[in-house]
Amino acid sequence: MPHDSPSPAPARLPLTTQLRRRKPLESFAADVDGSATPLRRTLGVWHLTAISIGATLGTGILVVLGTAVPLAGPAVWMSFVLAGVAALLSALSYAEMAGSVPVSGSSYSYAYATLGEGVAWVCGWCLVLEYAVSVAAVAVGAGQYVDEALQVVGLSLPAAIADPPGAGGVVNLPAAVLVLLATAVLLPGAREGAWVNTVLVVVKVGLLVFFVAVAATAFSAGNFEPLAPMGAAGVSAAASRLFFSYIGFDAASTAGEEARDPRRDLPRAIIASIVVITVLYVLVAVAAIGARPWTAFTDGEATLVTIVATITGQPWVAFVFAVTAVAAIASVVLTVLYGQTRIFVAMARDGLVPRVLGRVSPRTGTPVAGTLLVGGAVAATAAFVPLGALADATSIGTLFAFALVNLSVMWLRRHRPELDRTFRVPLYPVVPILGCASCVLLMVTLGWVTWVAFAVWMTVGGAVYLGYGRRRSVVGRAS
Repeated sequence: MPHDSPSPAPARLPLTTQLRRRKPLESFAADVDGSATPLRRTLGVWHLTAISIGATLGTGILVVLGTAVPLAGPAVWMSFVLAGVAALLSALSYAEMAGSVPVSGSSYSYAYATLGEGVAWVCGWCLVLEYAVSVAAVAVGAGQYVDEALQVVGLSLPAAIADPPGAGGVVNLPAAVLVLLATAVLLPGAREGAWVNTVLVVVKVGLLVFFVAVAATAFSAGNFEPLAPMGAAGVSAAASRLFFSYIGFDAASTAGEEARDPRRDLPRAIIASIVVITVLYVLVAVAAIGARPWTAFTDGEATLVTIVATITGQPWVAFVFAVTAVAAIASVVLTVLYGQTRIFVAMARDGLVPRVLGRVSPRTGTPVAGTLLVGGAVAATAAFVPLGALADATSIGTLFAFALVNLSVMWLRRHRPELDRTFRVPLYPVVPILGCASCVLLMVTLGWVTWVAFAVWMTVGGAVYLGYGRRRSVVGRAS
């Protein structure tokens, strides 16, 4: 009797064919329903809104404001508005896609369903730049505020452990510790992490309101003259950098498989968060410039703490403010790290990254192994890479991903008009076209060094896809 021969391996699709292959929308639901250990649906609209605000609010104001004011001058508040409008246009597209494709992969999944595996991989690789790298960038800024708090009681962190190499130190220990603590909070479950984040969000909103109140007592309209000393180019350049401070509103869309009613709640959370964030950013920027001449702002400084300490003359106020600022930054680290782990769950499910990153623990309902691996890698990055390089690289990756989401909305409207949409982008197709165009415009204003870094990052991503993702892609193997 002839022996049974092993089943032949599926033929590999031509590269161009596989890059264009889309993942059917029905497959996303099947993946979730058919999972032996699914993520748990425990998050309501308030949790989702807090995740979106927590991942965003504080980044630009607490960390990047000092780097943007020298570019735009007193008109930095206009830069916040410009970046906020660009973010809102993309947020509306995110809201439509989140209500139509409520899964964990965020823009990666949206691109996979509409533009094909090649674009989805590029988008997913950009999301690694957006989420994991931005966590490191924000954590780097925490060291500044830890040092400010210690200085109030006559202490300070040694430069060797307060700054990364290239910024006068050896290792940024506070940044690494903050990332590791956030990793530990995420391990027990999404709901537990969401409650911790909600508390931190309330704290940091109160912190910024307190700053506005204090700064108002020293407000001088003369600080706004001249309004834009570097002209429109300076305002635009600052907006490109400050767009970094809006990334995170899309973090709610990574919770599509853990939301109780994702089709209803995700669009609400995304839009509400971007409105709240923009209003607070502009208020704080105006208050900061009104309280201090723009020429006094310097890169690498814990700007808001310095202003509060100068106005009040009370060391304990500066101490409380600095400690609270660390809590605010911790909220960003926590929620953005959460988003990265959930994107990896989606990519691992599709076979494009190692399966271990998507393995969900039956006990906690969370990707424990993936969370530990991502948290460790991000902690190392935060410890050894300076803020400026991280912030600019994150912006370009985010802008690219946002542009793809706007394109995904237009593709889905054209090819799946019958799809149930709980939110529809207003003034279609004007809004997604403007959203895509504004992202491209902001990308163009970034420096050539950032573009070189982005090109290197995408080249590495292409090599990873060709060496790993292409051969293991679930959609690529499907008949």
